[in-house]
Amino acid sequence: MRVTINGRAEEIGDGASVADLLKQLKLEPIRVAVEINEDLVPRKEFPDKRIEEGDRIEVVTFVGGG
Repeated sequence: MRVTINGRAEEIGDGASVADLLKQLKLEPIRVAVEINEDLVPRKEFPDKRIEEGDRIEVVTFVGGG
C-alpha cells in the first residue's frame, strides 16, 4: 500500500503495524516518536496500530548530545 513517510511517498506491506514499519526502517521503537495523520501514536500502541492506505506518517528519531 502507498503511504507518505516524512514527506516521501513509500510502499509498505498491506496490514502493516507501526512496529512493522519501524522494523522495515531499521529503527528502534524506544528512540522514535510516530505521528499518523498528525495524531501522536503512543509507543505501547505500536504493535497494534495498523497503517492504512494514504496515511501521512512522521517518524522522528531522538538524538542525544552534549
